[in-house]
Order: sequence, then C-alpha cells, then structure tokens
Amino acid sequence: MTATDPVHSETETHTWSVNVPNHPQRADSPEYVAAKKKMNEIAAQAPGLLYGSGPFQDHHGSALWLKDSQGWFMVRNLAGIEWSAQFCANPVKVDLLRQNAKRLYDLLAPELKQELDPNGLLDTPITDADGVAKWTDSIFNAGVPLHPSFHIGVMPMGKAHAQNPPATADAQNSPDISDQAQAAAAPGDPEPAGVHHYPTPIVDIQLFKYDDFQLWVTDSEGNPAAVTPVGARGSGVASVHVQYATPGSQLAQQKHEQESAGGALILPADHPLAQQAFQNQ
Repeated sequence: MTATDPVHSETETHTWSVNVPNHPQRADSPEYVAAKKKMNEIAAQAPGLLYGSGPFQDHHGSALWLKDSQGWFMVRNLAGIEWSAQFCANPVKVDLLRQNAKRLYDLLAPELKQELDPNGLLDTPITDADGVAKWTDSIFNAGVPLHPSFHIGVMPMGKAHAQNPPATADAQNSPDISDQAQAAAAPGDPEPAGVHHYPTPIVDIQLFKYDDFQLWVTDSEGNPAAVTPVGARGSGVASVHVQYATPGSQLAQQKHEQESAGGALILPADHPLAQQAFQNQ
C-alpha cells in the first residue's frame, strides 16, 4: 500500500485505531450464511468444547470438523483468515490451507468431505480473489464456534467481566447487532477476554486454568492485567508472573523494563495483584 492509497479508520471503545485499505462493504455471502448455520448445528453435537455454550459466533480460525463414535470434534488448520485480511491474502498461500484440509479429509473422512463440502471447494484450486473470498467464508475457515465473550469480549476498567464493544468488520458475525449483545458476560463466564482483543497465549489460559485461580486482576490504575503462578499448585508459592498489562499503564512500563533487561515482572505474595489472583484459594 502506498501513501496515496485511500484508507479508512476502524475504532472501538477498547482503544485502538488502524488504517485499513478501503474494500467493499461487508455483506454475508451465501457461503458464510451456510457455514455459520452448519457450524452451530455441529457444535451443538460436539462434546467437550472448551469455548463456552451456544449459540456460538463463528471465529475465522480455520476449523476442520471430524466425527468418530463419540460424535463431532474439531481440529485446526495451519492458519485462519479474518474477513478483512482476505484483501492482502496471496491465493497461492491460501491454497496451501485448502490443500492441507483436503489431504486430511481425503485420508480420514471422505464421507464427511461430501457432507461439509457439497460444492467441491476442497477440490477447487484457489487462484484468485474470488477463490480466497469463498475460502474465507467457508466452514473450513469461519467455523470455530466461540461464545461471544470469548470471541470479542473486552475487560472494562476495574472489573473482571466483559463489556459490549461496538462491532467491527472482523469481530461481528452478521449485520444483526443481536450477536454483539451476546458479548456481555453471562453467569458462569467470569473470564471473558476475547481473542479479538487480547493475545492468544493469554486468552487461551482461560480455557484450561483452575476455576479458583483468578487470571484477570485489576492494577492500581483500574486497568485489567493477567497473571499466572510461578510455582506448582500446592507448593505454597504465592508470587505471580505478570503476563499481560494494559498498554500505556504503569504496570506495562514496569513489565517492559523488566523484560528489556532479560527478566520477567514477578510480584511477591503480598502484592495486591498476587492477593487478587489467589483470593479464592
């Protein structure tokens, strides 16, 4: 993109701003509508999903659905393509994702290939922008079922539950604002930071941590931060490692200074953030 290319601005109350090359207004393609419907049907029959309860929003995270005697389950492809990212996607590279998915289904589940791909997308080489668009909106890309809070949830200042951010081109599932309203944390969803707003290595911790450990804490300025223990459960060690600090905060500056020196920001057991983290233990 050159300096003379037209751009527009995308923003949210969760502070960020980025210039994005102008592209056609987003609209739900028939492929996308079908993929979203099929994904919710499958996810409702999939035991053991860690992503919360339905109805789900569909994350463009590269879902490859399989089935065995226990029911449907999901594996992930090498990369997912967000809707707006398709406009910089090289068809040759996107076709590698198609080839990877095709090899999996040809080897393990040719009968599912027909069920999930009646129009033969997996067997059609991706050579141009139209092919990229079809792949982007397909169930093989836009088919990861996420609870709205885990998808687009934002940690508000001073609280450990999600707020309802405005829709963005990538975060919204459809023009229907009702999808966005679901992003507010529901009872039983105390850790709702979404994958669209926080680093994946941090938000994924929400899926496997002990329920009585408080990953998200509030710093002295009222900003959300994420911490993890530095010792095994039952060790008696109550210090914590600051894994995420809100950009621009004093805690973020401290974290940056420690990491720039080759260390990590470790807070002692008597620090308020450590006490918050272990308050339920």
